[in-house]
Amino acid sequence: MIDIINKAELYGYIAALLTTIAFLPQLIRTFRTKSADDVSLLMLVIFIIGLLFWILYGWQSKAFPVLIANLVTLILNCSILLLKLVYRTRA
Repeated sequence: MIDIINKAELYGYIAALLTTIAFLPQLIRTFRTKSADDVSLLMLVIFIIGLLFWILYGWQSKAFPVLIANLVTLILNCSILLLKLVYRTRA
C-alpha cells in the first residue's frame, strides 16, 4: 500500500508551493519591463537573509517543505535582485 503523507505535511507543501510561486509575477514583470524601480532593494536584501535562515532551519530540522520552498524562493528573489541591479545600472 502506498504511504500517504500526513495532513500537516500536505499543508506544508501547499503553503510552500503558493508562497514560492507568489514571486513569479514580480520576476516576470521585472524581466519584461526591464525595470525593478517598484521593488525595494532593502526589502529584497532583508528577505533574502531571512530565506537563508529558513533554509538553515529546514535543513537542521529536516523540514523538507520548508527547505525546498525556501531554496526555490531564494533563487527567484536573487533573480529579482540581480535584475534590479542590472537594470538600475543601465538607466
